[in-house]
Amino acid sequence: MAPSERLLSNLRGMRYGEVLLAYLGNETRVEVYNSFPLNDCPDELWRALDAELIAKEFEATFALLNGPRYWLMDGIGKVQNVNPLLRAFGGIDMRLVATLELDGDVARVSYKERHVNRGAVWYFDEGSAVHELTSPEGRTYVMQAYCTGVDRTLREDSLDQLGATLQLPAGWRYASRVLTSELVVDTTEHVATVLQDELENTYTLVD
Repeated sequence: MAPSERLLSNLRGMRYGEVLLAYLGNETRVEVYNSFPLNDCPDELWRALDAELIAKEFEATFALLNGPRYWLMDGIGKVQNVNPLLRAFGGIDMRLVATLELDGDVARVSYKERHVNRGAVWYFDEGSAVHELTSPEGRTYVMQAYCTGVDRTLREDSLDQLGATLQLPAGWRYASRVLTSELVVDTTEHVATVLQDELENTYTLVD
């Protein structure tokens, strides 16, 4: 059962960015660095980032820029094993927050499940709007953050109309609703299952 005490509240709408460093070889791994809560990922610094130069600096096979992004959960509870590793990318301080399992597949593919070892509890409050994808198998994924890196015009108040824009695979559905009770996503005891749509909005599986 998820802990009732929150570490942080009022997260919805907060801006951040991520840098992913991929190391391919005998031990394939992707390190996920996040600017939250160290800073709000200043736009002028983010736009100046060069993924190729970052990969070279940190001796990674390649780097991916993931953002700018805006949280859609309302609070964070327990976080397992907070990593103390901090790195600066183009003047933006970021912390190592998770590792991503690739299973040998490094391509960025929309609507494909990935597994992230993040060990956190996320809260979506009663009365909050949530935006969900449902797979043909009935698996539901709630949007954890929206991204303006692909569509700079995207805003939180337009997400309820996003289903008309997305090129959903056959059998997938997108819907928005207002929560009538608190939604808790607890991944402290297992890896999180996440995916992205073609606009790089990120969703997490609701168990």
